[in-house]
Amino acid sequence: MTKQADIIVHGASQLLTLEPTLAHGVDDDEEACALGAIRDGALAIVGDRVADVGGSERILAEHEAPLVINASGRTVTPGLVDPHTHAVFAGSRHMEFALRMRGASYLDILAAGGGIHSTVEATRRASLAELVALTRPRLARALAFGVTTMEVKSGYGLDLDNEVKMLLAVRELGASQPIRPVPTLLSAHVVPKEYEDRRTQYLDLLVTRLIPEVASRKLAAACDVFLDRGAFDLDETRAILGAARAAGLAVKVHAGQFTDMGGPELMADMKGLSADHMEHVSDEGVRRMAEAGVVATLLPGAAFCVRSAFPNGRRLADAGVPVALATDHNPGTSPTSNLPLMASMGAALMGLTCTEAMRAVTRNAACALGLEGEVGSLVPGRRADLVVFDVPDFRLFLYHFGVNHAVLVVAGGRVVLEEGS
Repeated sequence: MTKQADIIVHGASQLLTLEPTLAHGVDDDEEACALGAIRDGALAIVGDRVADVGGSERILAEHEAPLVINASGRTVTPGLVDPHTHAVFAGSRHMEFALRMRGASYLDILAAGGGIHSTVEATRRASLAELVALTRPRLARALAFGVTTMEVKSGYGLDLDNEVKMLLAVRELGASQPIRPVPTLLSAHVVPKEYEDRRTQYLDLLVTRLIPEVASRKLAAACDVFLDRGAFDLDETRAILGAARAAGLAVKVHAGQFTDMGGPELMADMKGLSADHMEHVSDEGVRRMAEAGVVATLLPGAAFCVRSAFPNGRRLADAGVPVALATDHNPGTSPTSNLPLMASMGAALMGLTCTEAMRAVTRNAACALGLEGEVGSLVPGRRADLVVFDVPDFRLFLYHFGVNHAVLVVAGGRVVLEEGS
């Protein structure tokens, strides 16, 4: 007797479960085995969950569904996870790109009142409805590339009302479009201009008012701090994240984009989710992250845009650090929604293998958000988020860079994007 499902996807030349024990029919392909690939793979979806995965012959024999999708000649992967973005903002900083191309550094522009400060001014002027309207097409572009889960940070409000406004925009977007946004509080992005001579007062605002308010209203899942020159130092970061953890928020940090200030070690001490950027990191920081299982979320788009050296993904992976990749989608230093391109850059420019690059935008990216039990893999019980890519092999997805290969996206058990529809 067949089991009733809602959707069946079958015939995939490769179905990447991201669970190596489920690999089938690929014994001659070590990289595919490591991604839990199933040759001629299929899965059944019931509601918003994966109900079964396996070979097409078995899945079609044991399940029936009103919607049956033939993925013949194509690769099926978990919905992609973008674990670091700043997608809610107003204004544009394209003129800063021109300044950098003429030799100005990111820190020069920030010190002159541009950079984050420029976006803060525009974001404060925007209403909640305007922020939602501005962000919606950014998420739609990410969805078109196969992203079904995306971290979205605050950090362009830098006061109580405007930080809350940004997080309310994230909440509204979560209820009104297919991508699952994961909100992160980044009020410690920089010290806002009005507090430049009252730095300790801003820190007090964060610790005693803003973090407790956001946590009590469940507006964020985690708290992040920009630990670097021109932003916050190690002691300040420790105090802010300590308050966040006491309030029940997970913690993460921008670490080593321009200077190594001990962020990786701090995340190891605090059992943080991730240390992000990682262009500059000590051997000790790498060792401590590996021991603690802290994810390194690498942001090749930012390194590309600010003309810095790319993070050394090979060094991190060889040390046993889980590596994730993200777009860092933001208005000033990585204005892209193309997560597959970041995966290609991770392999071609940062030393990751093809298997590691795929894991970096699926399972490891989910780990960087604390959601590895929910998304980032296609195993029974996980959320039914998947992408059908019009390539027969996952390596072609990485090799043929800059092209959108996604032809169908399922999020939460619903087909939310289909080529030609």
